[in-house]
Amino acid sequence: MDLFDRINKLKEEGLDQIKQAENQKMLDKIRVELMGRKGELTKILHSMKDITPENRPKVGQEVNQVRDILQKQLDEAKDHFLQAVIAKKLEEEKIDVTLPGREGHLGSKHPINIILDDLESYFIGMGYEVVQGPEIETDHYCFEMMNLPKDHPARDMQATFYIDEEDLLRTQTSGDQARVLEKHDFSKGPLKMVGPGKVYRRDDDDATHSHQFQQMEGLVVDKNVTMSDLKGTLEMIAKHVFGQDRKTRLRPSYFPFTEPSVEMDVSCFNCNGKGCPICKYTGWIEVLGAGMVHPNVLENAGVDSTVYGGFAFGLGLDRFAILKYGISDIRDFYTNDVRFLEQFRKEEN
Repeated sequence: MDLFDRINKLKEEGLDQIKQAENQKMLDKIRVELMGRKGELTKILHSMKDITPENRPKVGQEVNQVRDILQKQLDEAKDHFLQAVIAKKLEEEKIDVTLPGREGHLGSKHPINIILDDLESYFIGMGYEVVQGPEIETDHYCFEMMNLPKDHPARDMQATFYIDEEDLLRTQTSGDQARVLEKHDFSKGPLKMVGPGKVYRRDDDDATHSHQFQQMEGLVVDKNVTMSDLKGTLEMIAKHVFGQDRKTRLRPSYFPFTEPSVEMDVSCFNCNGKGCPICKYTGWIEVLGAGMVHPNVLENAGVDSTVYGGFAFGLGLDRFAILKYGISDIRDFYTNDVRFLEQFRKEEN
């Protein structure tokens, strides 16, 4: 048998073996035996030195043609086996669409976030800007800009967490107001803003107090702003949150950053003002503090207090949520108990 007959025989035998192969493993074995480093066709190429010079090109060409034919058949067979494996998996792993689906568990919004989102939307609708500042605040913006110099006794009421001599965990979001007030250009219109955020005070953790809570402070500054503007705004907020049938009243109070200062009460939602344990038999529940911006606060920010005036208010979002939803323990807000949070799903919309 001459060399060309041997090459042709290898081709025929290879094609027959490929045709009879039952799996990918058998195909790999055929490829190695024919075209591997020690395969039959490779041996022929390695023996080219023993072939006469005039036959070498013909032998090389014949071997390469056979290699191409065999490789093509191997690739097609491999693809056939691959498709068969995929088809088998699809058959074995198909989904029965007639089975009932598994309902995914959806979380519910936190009651404080419900109140926060609602109030933010409400104030935006009234033309207010929502501003958020840093939780680590400076003594300058948290206190001094708010008419609370370092020796002011009212600082003791807030029992502050200091990080160093200048930086602290903010006790109120008033620093946001001071920063905006410094930069506001009144030639472009009045300043109307609310600043929500987390604040920190050294309170004992019990049913009605927490060392951290959510606050929202508001500030309006312009020419000819009066106490009646403040009263109307506070009444609208109370009725929006607690219901249109709520009555409100203002009581004189004291805050270093406002003068005059007031606290607002709403009629008790439990007894409608008749008196009960919730309102301590007064018929009223305190909800927030407010007042006309102190001239010193305006001057500290570079605003002429003889031309401009304004009002400010501060409310606790935790307290609003407690009163609105009848929650008895403020600590429930921070225990991450899903059973507690599920109760407020209906309030999300």
